Amino acid sequence: MESIPTQKTFKMNISKRAILKALILFFFIMSAVFVAHFTGVKDVLTPETLARFLDAYGFWAPFLFILIHALSICLFVPASIPTIIGAGLFGAYWGFVYVWIGDIIGASGAFVIGRTLGRDFVASIVRDKLKRYDAAIEKNGFTTVFYLRLLNVPFTPLNFGMGMTGVHFRDYFFGTSLGVVVGIFVVTFVGGVLKDVWVSGNWGGLISFKVFFSVALFIFSFFIPTIIKKIKWPALISNRLNNT
Repeated sequence: MESIPTQKTFKMNISKRAILKALILFFFIMSAVFVAHFTGVKDVLTPETLARFLDAYGFWAPFLFILIHALSICLFVPASIPTIIGAGLFGAYWGFVYVWIGDIIGASGAFVIGRTLGRDFVASIVRDKLKRYDAAIEKNGFTTVFYLRLLNVPFTPLNFGMGMTGVHFRDYFFGTSLGVVVGIFVVTFVGGVLKDVWVSGNWGGLISFKVFFSVALFIFSFFIPTIIKKIKWPALISNRLNNT
């Protein structure tokens, strides 16, 4: 007489190569966090230090800032730090441009690292409903990434995390490029305006359309997640799940 199994057993076909790459990713992330928070790197990412460093390179200063910004993202430095510094160094408008480019490059780099080292392992362990969610994210990649960016989900963890899902790089790239615009614009515009007022000493400049617009946009940014939820974009994912 055959015994009836009391517990469902799953056999995970995880290759040694996938495990090795996942371990490399784990140690990379741990090393990056250590370097960013427990070494002298954080002391370099200050307005004074970067200003002195970039001044020496003249025309190439923006390119170096973008490179430093992109690398800092992969090293788990909070994205708000180089964003604020960029506004202080280059002003509201050019600061926005350089920070935006740095965000895209850094986010893309972290995504590629996560995809290369972690995707095989994650794909091997997802089962049943998790696999359905993974498939839904893959089919609605742009919407998912764009929505999460507007919700201000922690920037760098999301970059690596999305790389380990099934989302296509194209959808991730454009979802990120558009989704970070509001947040970057608010920080760089407010920071740039305050810097101009501080340098000029014209405190009367605080009473101007630019300042009121910056403050209003900053306050409005806190309501974006609520507005997005009312639009119910995530329902697209739910509908996709129900149809799979």
